[in-house]
Amino acid sequence: MPYDDDDALLRRRLTELALRADRQGIATFSEFLTPPQAQLAFGAAKEAGVTAECFGGYEDAERQMVRFLPADGWEEPYPISALKLTWPHQTAPTHRDLLGSVMGLGIRRGMVGDIVVEAEQAYLFAETAMCQHIHSVLASAGRVHLQVQLLDELPVPKPPEGRQVRDTVSSPRLDAVIAGGFSISRAKAAALITAGHVKLRHTPCIRTDMHVCQGDVISVRGLGRLKCCEIGQPTRKGRYPLNMLRFGERK
Repeated sequence: MPYDDDDALLRRRLTELALRADRQGIATFSEFLTPPQAQLAFGAAKEAGVTAECFGGYEDAERQMVRFLPADGWEEPYPISALKLTWPHQTAPTHRDLLGSVMGLGIRRGMVGDIVVEAEQAYLFAETAMCQHIHSVLASAGRVHLQVQLLDELPVPKPPEGRQVRDTVSSPRLDAVIAGGFSISRAKAAALITAGHVKLRHTPCIRTDMHVCQGDVISVRGLGRLKCCEIGQPTRKGRYPLNMLRFGERK
């Protein structure tokens, strides 16, 4: 049964997987979940009395499978494989191009994990059987021809290189932090938020006044990501110093 945006249906499916792991004494696996969805899985595991662990194919993956494991169950490997995507040097697809081409094959989003775009290549993580299917049919992203290689082992993507950004804001609210981090006006930041283009802590957020905490990750469609590394004490003028890392679109 495919996952639905409705939390009740997702909880039901995750509960079924957790209970099946307990009854049959075997490991069961979810599809690829977002961080908020993974929290639902951990709740289902606790109720069923089994262990829940997550993995997305590499360290710090955003979308991850959850493995439900009974007390004496065998730690069966995650059914995750990866593709290496390369292209002519003069043309580079964006993350959106790559994801759009994969989704255009009629594949559910939950069957595909992260797509990590590097300078001259990208790695696509997916459920093993689906990875083999994508390998056989994916040929391009937008107008860019792709060379697609099915990897024998999971790769280790390079950690994203963030650019340090420092700013001071009148308040650590979402619109102010986005404006400072991406060097745009606060009005434009507010418009992006209310249009549904922003995620805070991996969850869509349309409140411009949402409080940003130290360690939070903010994703803005079309601009990239911010990690709020440090929020200093307010100055005598009542402004908050921010130390942030800014990344390009990666997931």
